[in-house]
Amino acid sequence: MTSADASMPTLAATVLQSPEPLVLARFYGALTGWTVYEDDPTWARIRPEDGPGLSVQFEPEWVPPTWPGTKDAPGMQLHLDFQVEDLPAAVERAETLGATQAEYQPQDDVRVMLDPDGHPFCLFLPGA
Repeated sequence: MTSADASMPTLAATVLQSPEPLVLARFYGALTGWTVYEDDPTWARIRPEDGPGLSVQFEPEWVPPTWPGTKDAPGMQLHLDFQVEDLPAAVERAETLGATQAEYQPQDDVRVMLDPDGHPFCLFLPGA
């Protein structure tokens, strides 16, 4: 992809940290159906057929964020949003793969999930 302004960046991936990058990459690959590229034990990529994807890098001192954040506990810096057509089925799929539902759920048409490393992500219905 080229743009009229060569200095304008293009998002290639969102990078997550994990004590087990390959395990987390396999989780997101199974969740999304995207291809997992296990580059080495410290780095993996998860990519759709086109467009930006995810990468996972090794972080031995990983501490999961708190959802929702508090003044005494680190909150999330960012989270991933995945649109789904069937929310209960998508939640069940994510749980089968190793995710858990967060205790705090602020909306009826969105489910805040925690991946196996504790990163928050949302499953939401169109229009949510």
